[in-house]
Amino acid sequence: MSDTEENDIHARHRKERKEMQAKIQELKKASKSDKKKKKESLEEIARLESELDERHAAELNGINREHKERKESESTDPEESHDKKSRLSKAQRRREKKEKEERDREAMILAAEALNINTARQQECTAIRQLLQARKLAMHEIPSDGNCLYNAVNHQLTVTGRKALDVTRLRGLTADYIFANKDSLLLYMTNQETNNPLTDAEFSKYCDSVKNTAAWGGQIEIKALSHSLHVPIEVIQAAGPPTVQGDTEFEGPNLVLTYHRHMYSLGEHFNSTKVAPDTPEDN
Repeated sequence: MSDTEENDIHARHRKERKEMQAKIQELKKASKSDKKKKKESLEEIARLESELDERHAAELNGINREHKERKESESTDPEESHDKKSRLSKAQRRREKKEKEERDREAMILAAEALNINTARQQECTAIRQLLQARKLAMHEIPSDGNCLYNAVNHQLTVTGRKALDVTRLRGLTADYIFANKDSLLLYMTNQETNNPLTDAEFSKYCDSVKNTAAWGGQIEIKALSHSLHVPIEVIQAAGPPTVQGDTEFEGPNLVLTYHRHMYSLGEHFNSTKVAPDTPEDN
């Protein structure tokens, strides 16, 4: 396989992943107002993502195998190659068979890992929905575009009767708060590659990415949003009790978000919440 063909495969994977996300959004919209269809839609989404993950894993495994075979081929003298093939011993054939079995095993592991991701996603969603049900709440799904935290917060501002702000404004407030509180926040911020505390240059770059890119938001950003908006922000997750930021400083009602580790293969995700459809107060 040439470098061009390999690049084409990676580009196709990215395109298929993007098309999959668009299809997922269409399925969610189509089943938004029907509980039965929504459940069927979630199962269909899990199946589609599982199939895509398995196929991509198998293709990537094939690329790695071809790279290995090409390296071995390039390191062999062409004149000696024919003689070696004619002198293949039983032991060599056994080794080749064992190597093939190992490659097949690696492909199966990759496929199994893709299935495990989807199983974990389903278990996590079920656990979170049960927690919300007990509070007469339902999940309000937010697009997975890097701005999920800010869009979830904006949705919560709306449903709690507060003034809504767009993503650009929320990101600006967040970045400004982090920059202004460098001394207290820097203790909790590290370089993800080295695990060392951020340098001054890295801290400035971090603030800039919060403000001007679609960088994913986490605990630091939740703290910044809570203090900038003067609201308590509660995060519900599958394992462990909910966390609440700003509950001792600001009056409720809480902005209630849900946190997902496994919802998308691209990474962690935040959704918003709303009053459950079967309650009189449904929005």
